[in-house]
Parts: sequence; structure tokens; C-alpha cells
Amino acid sequence: MIAEVLLVLAGHSSSLFPTDHTVHPAFAPLLHPGEEQCLESLGQIALRYRKVKNACSKLARPSSRYVSALCATLNQILKVGYEGLVVETEAKVLQRDSSLVASGSFVPLSSLRAIFAEWDAPLASLETLVDELQAHEHWPPGPLIDLLATRSQTGIHRVSTIYSRLSEAVQRVWIAQLQALLVHGTRSPNNPLTDKDYVLLEGAVPSCVSSQSRDSITYVGRAIGTVKAAKWEKQFPQDLAREHTKLLNSVLPQDQYAFDRIIMDIRTAVSEWLWLNVLTHKDVEDAVESLANYFLLRNGEFALSLIREIERLKLSRLSARSVPSTMIREQDLHLALLRASLGTTAQQDPSLAHLHFRMPSGPIRPLLPSLAGAAAKDLSTSLSQPAEPTSFDDLLLGTPLVLTYSVTWPLDLFLHASDLQTYAMLFSYLSALRKTHTRIHACWTALSNAQRARRRWTGLGEGGTAEDLKARQELLRCGWGVVREMNWFLDTLLGYVMTDVVDVEFRKMKGLLLGRPAGGLARQMTGSGSVQESASAVPLAASKSGSTVHPSQSTSAPPLDFTTLRGIHTTYLERLLTGSLLSNPALTNIIRMILEVCERFAAQVERWGGDVLPALLFEGSLAAAGAQKVGDMVAERYTIVGEIDEALQTLLDAFYEQLSLSTTLQPFAAGADVTKSVLLQNTSMANTTGFHTFRGGRRGKRLEGDEEVRRHVERLLLRLDFNGQFSNTTRKRRGANPAREDEDILKQGGLA
Repeated sequence: MIAEVLLVLAGHSSSLFPTDHTVHPAFAPLLHPGEEQCLESLGQIALRYRKVKNACSKLARPSSRYVSALCATLNQILKVGYEGLVVETEAKVLQRDSSLVASGSFVPLSSLRAIFAEWDAPLASLETLVDELQAHEHWPPGPLIDLLATRSQTGIHRVSTIYSRLSEAVQRVWIAQLQALLVHGTRSPNNPLTDKDYVLLEGAVPSCVSSQSRDSITYVGRAIGTVKAAKWEKQFPQDLAREHTKLLNSVLPQDQYAFDRIIMDIRTAVSEWLWLNVLTHKDVEDAVESLANYFLLRNGEFALSLIREIERLKLSRLSARSVPSTMIREQDLHLALLRASLGTTAQQDPSLAHLHFRMPSGPIRPLLPSLAGAAAKDLSTSLSQPAEPTSFDDLLLGTPLVLTYSVTWPLDLFLHASDLQTYAMLFSYLSALRKTHTRIHACWTALSNAQRARRRWTGLGEGGTAEDLKARQELLRCGWGVVREMNWFLDTLLGYVMTDVVDVEFRKMKGLLLGRPAGGLARQMTGSGSVQESASAVPLAASKSGSTVHPSQSTSAPPLDFTTLRGIHTTYLERLLTGSLLSNPALTNIIRMILEVCERFAAQVERWGGDVLPALLFEGSLAAAGAQKVGDMVAERYTIVGEIDEALQTLLDAFYEQLSLSTTLQPFAAGADVTKSVLLQNTSMANTTGFHTFRGGRRGKRLEGDEEVRRHVERLLLRLDFNGQFSNTTRKRRGANPAREDEDILKQGGLA
């Protein structure tokens, strides 16, 4: 009987268990209940083993290489562990080992049950595994590796060890296929990892591989495959290929950090070789030039034309009658791009074809500008709360709008998706400033034309009775003061960003790309000691050889390697973000609110017909007969303009103080308004690091380029406070006291 049981455990059929693990009814009366239970337990172990073996033989034939590797490894584990245990037990019985055979002639079934008990949990788990594998016809490597990795996370050591070995075997096969892609650029005809365009297929990569490594795998595979398919004279070096093969053999995807590091090293090495053999200086210069022209608005005429075309598109959709024609779609915006280029230097620019607008929220119906403004209490609350990242992508169209740039190979070796996101963020910010600036200019023109038309009939006054004249003068003066300060602030901020930041940083980067000193390209700026001081070097990432490119080098400097080139461009974008104030959430929040206030004022003036004063013949523009007050319409408009003026002044004060705190990291002096300082100091807590570049450095060491960025912001502070408007805390505001006819107009404007 013991021999029969051992044969059953080895996978053979027996009359003891005719159907499953249940003992034959004819033997049941001859057995003790304990012996019957031991036999059924051993029969269940044998049944599970037989089921796993049969499933492995079926799965290994038509299945993928990954399932075949799993089955082969599983058979090896069972052969060494389980089948070896059966043979070892049989040898002990034949040798009458005292640890198993009692009195040299009796083998207890309980002893056999105890010997094979260690395979209860593994075989039960493996049975569920093969059932799950057989339930699906196709198993990509990613889900299969994830399944095995998940099953290995158990507290039973033997089960965890078995699944770990199975997972490693499948990962080895995946690594071999990855080597063919990354080293030779070849795709397997069966179960490939990528499609014909070298885009990773769904399920081709396990979840333990990070998104950065996935991008790098696509990048390297496409680069090597394209170079090999082109059959260029220079192919990828064999010594680098052998080195990359050794690196991939030394790591598995489950070791995420080591795998990410090796994939990044391979990408860096491939990028260096491609920079020296495939990607040229001209490609990089053209791309940087076109990105600066369209995303950084260096092509001013095209930027203004695009803003006008988008405004014209919104007006045409608002005036349309049928429902389909009132929606704005992405193709409408693409047509606006082409129309905006007509008559400008962008008309013949081939890089314009790479620009596309994307609407994340889908087609929309345009809306008129909102006339509702935040109350003074709500404004103070929003300023005192911790600042959050602010987006400007909805100010141009009224809904999130993202400008994209289609990058083709080999330019995507240089431009990454994160770089294009930074360019899109800068475009949203600069276009919002430019659009609001244009709206305020149009508002100024409308007010000027309305005043000229009115003065033809009223002479030097504003018309009306003696009681109305004073109120109408106050309203007109307050309106002109508001539009003047809006125009002045937007002029100052936009001029600073475009001249002191975008233009200077772009010239420096072009100089570094061309191998010329950056000091000869930068212009002398107000307040700077010298040209060399205002055009200090951009911190560059060191190359593998340890060499860096410094702007003080002569024209005979060695050619840039790819790592240094990426460092130049990354630092260029970081300096643009920092210098344009986008890296300070508190300041961007205030700028956003200032732009909204300006849009609200321009919308109010448009609603009033292009003038803050109501026409003399309008109902409510003058006081009723015998009344001792001004007209209701004049009073209503004075209240609205006064609220806008108060909100604007509060935001301008907040902007100047937050900007000062960000550069000095110190609160205002004791002589300043304590309440205002406490309110704005809470806002500054969101960005206590001030203006620093993003590149990491040693603790306690000032980063390169911080002083120059600080000088940029100090120039903006000087421009804002050129007449002491912000530093003089005793100035009065328009609209705070209606009886100010004795005050000089220069003092009302903050000019005296």
C-alpha cells in the first residue's frame, strides 16, 4: 500500500483514488478514520501536482515565450523540490530508515502526511495560478510579471520563494527582448514590445517600470532602430552595444531604482552618440528660434495678430444664430493661427506647421467677459491664504487652451515633453499679459475718442448742471486714473519680462550654443554695472569627461556634448520661469487677480459704450429737477469705478510688497503699515525660498545665477517705484474721499 501511495504522489493513477482524492469505497471499511483522512490529504496533494504538471505541458506548447519560460521554471522547481522529495521518501522506506519506518517494518501514514505537508500551500497556490493562466488565451509580459510579483508578496516563505523564481524567469526573458530593442533596434516578430513606430504596446511593460524609463525605452529603441534602418555610414558602436548588454543583464525590472538608473545611463550614452553623429547644431538652433518666436512672443506682430484673430473668432461665434456655428473647436483655432500669420514674417515660416492649439475641455461656446468683481473682504481673504499654483491658460479664450509643438525625430532627442509643457506655460502667461495689455490700450483709445466727441459740445467742462459738474469730473478723473495705472503696470511688467528676462536669456543661450561669449550678446541694462555683469554665465551640467562650457571661453571652445546642451536648455527654461515670476505662487496669484480686474474694467467700459461718463441726454445721467444729489447713473458708475480702483490699488500694493519680500526674505521696516505687512507676510510664506534657480546644489552654497535673477527682479522694483509711489505710504487713493477738488492732479496720480 505504501508503494501505491508513493506512485500516486509521483503522479501516477491508482485504484485507491478512482475519481479525485476521495478513497475508494471498498477500502474505506478497512481503514481507521485517521488513516482515511491522511490518505485523502495525500491524494489531494497528488491531485494538485498532477493538475499543475498537465497544465504546464498544455500551456508551454502554443503559448508565448513568457508563459513557456514560466512553465519550464515551474517544472524545474517541481522536479527538484517535489519529485525529489518523493524519491527521497521512497529511498528511506527501502532502506528502512528509523526516522520513517517503525520497528523496521511499519510505515505510519501520518509520517508520510507530515513529510509532504510542506507542499500543501505551494501546490494549492500553483493550482489557482494555472487556472488563471488557462482562463486567458494571451498573456502579455507586463500583466504576467505583475501577477507573479503580486503573488510573491505572501507570508508563506516557500510560496514566496517559488513565485519570486517564476517572476525572475519571466523578467529574464523580457530583459532579453528589451536588449534586442535597446541594443540592436530590432522588434521580435512574435510578441513584440513595440509597434512599427516604436511605441510601447499595451501590457508590454510591467507596472514596476516608471514612466521615465518607459519614455527612455521608446526613445532609445526608436533612435537605434531608425539609424539602423537608414543604413547610415556611421552605425552604433559595437563596444557601447556590448556594454549596454552587460548593464541590462545585471538588473531586473523589479529592482526599480537600479533599473531606472541603468536605463537613464543607456539613454544618456545613446544621446551623446546621436548628438555627435545625427542631430546637428542647425536643427537645435532652428527649434530654439521658432519656440522663442511663438511661445515666448518674440515675434511680436504675429502674437498681436493671433490675439486679434482669437478675439474676432469669439465675436463671430457670439453673433452667430445657429447652434453648431456658435461653438469654438480646435480646427477653428488652427485656422486662426494661419490667418494670424498672413502679412507677418511667420507667413513663410515652415515651423508654423508644428503649432497646434489643444482644448483639454473640448469645444465650447464663448461667453462675454464677467462684470462681477470680488468684494474687498474676499480679496483680503484670498491674499492672506496660502498661495497655490496659478494657471493662465484660460485667460486667452475663456477656457483652458494649450499651445503644442509637434516634435519629430531626431529633434525629440533634444526636446522632451516636460520642456514643451514649460513652453506652453510661458505662452499662456505671456499671451494673457499681452491680451490684457491690448484690451487696456483699446479702452484708453475708447475713452479718448469719447472725450474728444464730448468736448465738441461741452467745451472744457464735462457738461451738466452745477451740482452734476463736480461729480462728473470726479468720475472721469477716477476712470482716467484707473486706466492709466493699469496701462502703466502692464507696460512695466510686460516690458520687464520681454526685455530683461526673455530677450537677455535668449541671447545668452544662443551665444552658448554658438560657442561665443554671452557677454557680447547681452545688452547693457539699466542699473547693471557692466555688460559682463548683466550677462553672467548660465550654470551648465558637466559632461562625462568633466568639461563644462563657460561664456568666458573663446570662440575656439570645444564642441558641446549632448549632456551640456541639455543642461544649457534646461537652465534657460528655469531662468525664464524664475525671472518671469512664474516660480513664485504668491506673485502669480496676485498677477492673475490684477489681470482679472483689468478685464473687468475694460468690459465695463465696453458695456457703457466706450466712456465712463453717461451721455448728458441719458436717463439718470443728471440730477432730477430740485434734487440735491447727482444723477443715479453717475453715482452708480462712480461706485463701480471706485471699487475697481480700490481693488487695483490693494493688488498693486500686495504685488510690490510680495516682490520685495521675495528678494530680501525680510519683512518690511517698522515704519510701514503694520496691518498691510502682516497680511502680505502670510502670503509670502508660500514662497519663502525667494527667487532661486531650480538646479540643486550643496547645502549652504548659493546657487549660480541666483544673484543675476535677483538683479532682474530689483530692476522691476525700481521701475515700479520710480516715483516713490509704493514706498510712500502716506499717499491717498482716488475715490476714497469724493471732496478732493482742491488737491492737485499730479498728487492724485501719485506723481507729486
